[in-house]
Amino acid sequence: MPVLTTDAESETGIPKSLSNEPPSETMEEIEHTCPQPRLTLTAPAPFADETSCQCQAPHEKLTIAQARLGTPVDRPVRVYADGIFDLFHSGHARALMQAKTLFPNSYLLVGVCSDDLTHKFKGFTVMNEAERYEALRHCRYVDEVIRDAPWTLTPEFLEKHKIDFVAHDDIPYSSAGSDDVYKHIKEAGMFIPTQRTEGISTSDIITRIVRDYDVYARRNLQRGYTAKELNVSFINEKKYRFQNQVDKMKEKVKNVEERSKEFVNRVEEKSHDLIQKWEEKSREFIGNFLELFGPDGAWKQMFQERSSRMLQAFSPKQSPPRVWAQYGGFQPDNLHKPS
Repeated sequence: MPVLTTDAESETGIPKSLSNEPPSETMEEIEHTCPQPRLTLTAPAPFADETSCQCQAPHEKLTIAQARLGTPVDRPVRVYADGIFDLFHSGHARALMQAKTLFPNSYLLVGVCSDDLTHKFKGFTVMNEAERYEALRHCRYVDEVIRDAPWTLTPEFLEKHKIDFVAHDDIPYSSAGSDDVYKHIKEAGMFIPTQRTEGISTSDIITRIVRDYDVYARRNLQRGYTAKELNVSFINEKKYRFQNQVDKMKEKVKNVEERSKEFVNRVEEKSHDLIQKWEEKSREFIGNFLELFGPDGAWKQMFQERSSRMLQAFSPKQSPPRVWAQYGGFQPDNLHKPS
């Protein structure tokens, strides 16, 4: 990898990154022994004091264009991102993902400020520094964690950790008497902006907890925490426990109501089925009745047939027509005529 033997410096003492001009100084090939990006995720990221960069080769200054084109395997681009990382959440992870993927071959160092610095310049944290350090170690994008990171980056710090670029959102961060603690980094051409994730932040999470404080206090009392551990007064403890009992009763009543509704619904369904079956049977019964006893029903036809047979059975048979007697030779009608 070509290495610059000299470089220009800004007024702040930070070497300037010549983003548009190619290196013009004498360059020579020197092998680098810098720590490599993590290839497996079977262990947490190491701390900087456990694996500091002991590379003896001069750390040449890269331009953004060079870094984006890609660097040799033994010379990853060392990107630095810092923060408080209290209540580590997806917004933090997304910012670190952006920093990690800025260049094809990058090594992400993450600086985490101590409790003393944070409480002095920003305010009290929910998690202590040890917890915040450990949270960062278990983020997949992080290659190395720097404990007790400085609030403002100095040339000595950048040189010690051989930092090429600093990644952070572009909103001016006013603190420690400065309008923007990254101003000198931006002027040196070492700053690369990342995008914030809308809708999630540590302040938002804390706001939710404060807003629903009673709910979470009652929740933890139910889970076995004492009023002393929750910093809850005696009166509030009794109030929360009473509210919990009321909620349990409401839940029981709700369950009874739901079961009653289920029972009523089942009865209604069965009643509907019974009524439907009864209507079907009724229609069938009425149809059969009309077929049997209706005006043109089978019963009337059977009655008429039987009546006809009875009339035939009781009526006298008609005498056969009288004819000339075989031996008398007269007709029956002549019997009533005068002689």
